[in-house]
Amino acid sequence: MPVAPPVEMIRVIRSARTQCEERGVIQRECAAIRAQFRQADNVGRSHNLAKLLYVHMLGYPAHFGQMECVRLIASPRYSEKRVGYLGAMMLLDEKQDASLLITNSIKNDLSHSNQYVQSLALCTLACMGSAEMCRDLAPEIDRLLRTSNSYIKKKAALCAVHIVRKVPELGELFTTAAHSLLSEKNHGQLIYQSDSVRLPVRLIVVPELVHIMKGLVMSGYSPEHNVAGISDPFLQVRILRLLRILGRNNDTASDAMNDLLAQVATNTDSSKTAGSAVLYETVLTIMDIKSESGLRVLAVNILGRFLLNNDRNIRYISMMSLQKIVQTDHNAVQRHRGTIVDCLKDPDASVKRRALELSLALVSAVNIRSMMKELLLFLSSCPPELRAQAASGIFSAAERYAPSQRWHIDTILHVLTTAGADVRDETVPNLIQLITTANELHSYTVHKLYRALVADISQQSLVQVACWCVGEYGDLLLRAECDDTEPVQVTEDDVLDALETVLQSHMSSPATRGFALTATMKLSTRITHNVDRIRSIVSIYGSCIDLELQQRAVEYNALFKKYDHMRAAVLERMPVIDKTSPGHSKGEMTAGPVQERDQTQKQPAVETVSQESTNQIFEIVTLQCFSFLLVLLMFFS
Repeated sequence: MPVAPPVEMIRVIRSARTQCEERGVIQRECAAIRAQFRQADNVGRSHNLAKLLYVHMLGYPAHFGQMECVRLIASPRYSEKRVGYLGAMMLLDEKQDASLLITNSIKNDLSHSNQYVQSLALCTLACMGSAEMCRDLAPEIDRLLRTSNSYIKKKAALCAVHIVRKVPELGELFTTAAHSLLSEKNHGQLIYQSDSVRLPVRLIVVPELVHIMKGLVMSGYSPEHNVAGISDPFLQVRILRLLRILGRNNDTASDAMNDLLAQVATNTDSSKTAGSAVLYETVLTIMDIKSESGLRVLAVNILGRFLLNNDRNIRYISMMSLQKIVQTDHNAVQRHRGTIVDCLKDPDASVKRRALELSLALVSAVNIRSMMKELLLFLSSCPPELRAQAASGIFSAAERYAPSQRWHIDTILHVLTTAGADVRDETVPNLIQLITTANELHSYTVHKLYRALVADISQQSLVQVACWCVGEYGDLLLRAECDDTEPVQVTEDDVLDALETVLQSHMSSPATRGFALTATMKLSTRITHNVDRIRSIVSIYGSCIDLELQQRAVEYNALFKKYDHMRAAVLERMPVIDKTSPGHSKGEMTAGPVQERDQTQKQPAVETVSQESTNQIFEIVTLQCFSFLLVLLMFFS
């Protein structure tokens, strides 16, 4: 019975309207193929296996065709052998015992007189050869590497790479053959040889690679290998990658290739994609080996030119590379700061993200003002997904390089005004700590925050800091004394109206309402004419459904009623708490310099704390204990 060609089965499967119908067709075909496999005089074995491979490509089980692959590989006919080897590469792997059955057939075909049969065996061994197969057939591959047939030699080089990856100790076997491949004129063989990076490095001679690379760079037009005006960019890229591996942590090899890399960097045209690929690999090689300082500057300048390229992919990889080297070659990258900042306006989101990361890495004490101006401008128009990253980076840069406390406070307030909903949770306490340490800026800060509070209460982080400052320094706000900025004429009613607006707004979170309620309570000791209004505001929240607000309101009402004589002491200004570790007072060391001690004589360390820090800690603990006592008194009263 003649076997239908695979085209007919493919047509029937593709015409199936539903997946259920497709499964039915495949089950019938597989049953027919399995039945024909059992026949001894099967004349259409190659057609049946080709059908089975198509079924395997569709994701259906086809493991029952493995033994048929072994039979077809042993067939003397090339048409059947070709399908058998293809099936072996698709259906077999090194973990299956059936793969060992084809070892002898592969060995026989490696000695076949037909180069195409040899090619099939080489491709199969390079694709799925196990460690045992590689050990058995390695001598045959070494023999084929020495043949004069360039077609077979390319396949054998690829197979040698697989063998060395599987069994590294067999690399010694290919020493002579691998070295001789470098003198080949066939570019295909050179590409495979340059890809054999797992061969022992000492087998590869750097001067020979340099000589080949110079020949490619300085050669004239060759229609066989020319790609967009670049002589065989594929081979150049492979050689540069191999030189990068050989020159890493090797002074001698790096010195031998410095002149070549400078020549490639200056003579390669970057207007085409092929030239850009060669230049990019050249830059990576320069940065990875022990190259000269002038050569590294040249590499950074190439990346700077890439930033002006119209191709977004080239701009992206350029910024990725600059990000890796900005710490080691900071001054060289700084020369391209303007171009990098311009990339913040790129419409592509990925390019914009890389430009933001690189811009933040370029911020220093010298350019903090100019860079922060650009970053704040970017923050006002950046996509929502980049806003949190930009705000966090600006905070970190301002904390490290702030030229003054006022500039630092202004910068953070600007970020909170622009992207207050996207900042991290620790921003509010960090800013409060910064404000408390700037004693001379309390009046300036409270005036500026009050204006921001009146203008917009949607930015929760900004509102929380503003409420805290109004509660702590409300007396300075009411005096309208501020030399650094135009003072605001504010009355007690205006301040209380602003806080009441925050308390009643649907945009305020429970935490923000807590800040506003505490600020309102603190104003009772800083104003004189509206204490009754404050008492009524606080009493309203004594029955609030939010337990935190309710607890605060009940405690504050107790201060008004039972402990009014202690209210001024409890609600006085918070002491300055430095973020430094014990042993510091207002950022200065109070203990002497720490001396190194003998590790064998361990003695208990005694931390010296100044009297002022001790008083501050005692005041905080006292306030917390007082709040706890209020709760107990209300419980037992």
